[in-house]
Amino acid sequence: MISCGEPSGDLYAGALVSELTARVPGVGVFGFGGERMEAAGATLVGSFAGLSVTGLTEVIRIIPRSYAMYRRLVAAARARRPDVFVAIDFSGFNFHLMAAMRRLGVPVVYYVCPQLWAWRPRRMATMQRCVDMALVILPFEVPWYERAGIPVQFVGHPLVELARVRQPRPEFVRAHGLVEQAPIVALLPGSRVNELRRITPDLVATVPLIRSRVPGVQFVVARAPGLPEEGLARWRSLAVTIVEGCTDDVLAASDVVITASGTATVQAAIHERPMVVVYRVSPLSYRLGRRFLKVDTFAMPNLVAGRRVVTELIQEAFTPERVADDAASLLTDPARHVAMCEALRGVRAQLGSPGASGRAAAAILDVAARRRDMTGKQAG
Repeated sequence: MISCGEPSGDLYAGALVSELTARVPGVGVFGFGGERMEAAGATLVGSFAGLSVTGLTEVIRIIPRSYAMYRRLVAAARARRPDVFVAIDFSGFNFHLMAAMRRLGVPVVYYVCPQLWAWRPRRMATMQRCVDMALVILPFEVPWYERAGIPVQFVGHPLVELARVRQPRPEFVRAHGLVEQAPIVALLPGSRVNELRRITPDLVATVPLIRSRVPGVQFVVARAPGLPEEGLARWRSLAVTIVEGCTDDVLAASDVVITASGTATVQAAIHERPMVVVYRVSPLSYRLGRRFLKVDTFAMPNLVAGRRVVTELIQEAFTPERVADDAASLLTDPARHVAMCEALRGVRAQLGSPGASGRAAAAILDVAARRRDMTGKQAG
């Protein structure tokens, strides 16, 4: 049984299910996820559509639907008795679900573990009670789980193998009517509806500011799969190219990236693309959440590097003028552009080698096999 609750987790889940199926043909996989997980062969008990939001106050609005989904998944687990439960990120929901799995006697593997070193470290006690194996995707996470006495394995970041470029820049610009010699700015405004509502307006306002400073600059929006048409008219009114389903091609073709904080920052780092990271939640969510943070930086490339290698403009600091200043600087200052590329090359090196999904699948099947062996001995 697998549970993931947002597009990035669905991407990892889809790759994981494919690897599980390759190793054990006919393996049964069911749970909570999205289109990629289902396409890989899993049976969805529920979809996360409408349940993926950010911010503490935003989560309150979906509690009734989340609880209904939780009950449906627990009922499915009670009926099918999986050999192993795999939680993928989405800790606000998965922490409750894995506790229920523990009560049912189902072994728990957490893949893409919550960032307890950055946010609410007291939750490690819940991990200690519930988790049989932690599969981490960042090397510096290993000591955290070792100190807590939780079996842990660094499998690497799954995006390293999933970042595939289908159209190199020359082909990409021809396919989308762009100019090869002119600079390209990739815009990644997020994958959740509430993110788009808070982030898109200021990114739209940024476009003409950058154009006034960098003549000929081109903009491409990488639209997350499944997002509604809402808001796209504003991009089109500015002659911004909108591309869906090939974020890696957009990143590979770009000179600079302006992205919402999240998984996209890791994708940009893998492609070694200089970036400006932005983010905004409701003022109340920010004030409440800031109290729990144990780090002074948000962007994953900075957290991996242990220093600020990319610009972060969070909450009030996120304004069109500041985004334009930084993006224009990266486009017009070759030395700064090269320095950031080199720093991101170091970040990329820490994400591990390709094959994270396969290594995770092998570890999960090992936990499931031990469960089956134990059950068989008890029955005997």
